[in-house]
Amino acid sequence: MPTLRALLLALSLLVLGGCGYNQIQINDEGVKSAWAEVLNQYKRRADLVPNLVNVVRGYADHEREVLTRVTEARASVGGLNVTPELLDDPAALARFQQAQGALSGALSRLLVVSENYPQLKADASFRDLQAQLEGTENRITVARNRFIQAVEQYNIGVRTFPNNLTARLMGYQPKASFTVENEAAISNAPAVNFGSGPR
Repeated sequence: MPTLRALLLALSLLVLGGCGYNQIQINDEGVKSAWAEVLNQYKRRADLVPNLVNVVRGYADHEREVLTRVTEARASVGGLNVTPELLDDPAALARFQQAQGALSGALSRLLVVSENYPQLKADASFRDLQAQLEGTENRITVARNRFIQAVEQYNIGVRTFPNNLTARLMGYQPKASFTVENEAAISNAPAVNFGSGPR
């Protein structure tokens, strides 16, 4: 009887390996790794926000509405419960994306306001924070693209034959990815002006 169990276990492993089980696991780990990098870059951006707000406040304290919106948007992002299960919940991923979009919009408004303050634009700390923010936004874009590709690879794996049989048997479902609320908006890159151009 023990040899029959061992034989059945070996056969099960062989069948699961041949039906894409291992590849599903590899792709799932790829999604998790890419997601961790997305979170890492968003965290980096969120960490820059208080410093940026404090520098701007020093020069433009009467811009309270803009400063408040940035602070509230950061708090909203920080208040999200980001767990690994978020990847399997399209509604939670959409809320995460919406909160990050609100923070992006608030930061854009803050940078537009900064254009009205030549002394602020000349401040070395502000320029350094702007450069870090710009670099972080680029890293976020790269991380999101890698995540989208990892989700695509995973989804193809769990939806194509014969892996889809294994995925269905093991309970693996396609994962949600980043989407664009207004698809027409993706044709226009956001304007980020750090004061180097003409006024």
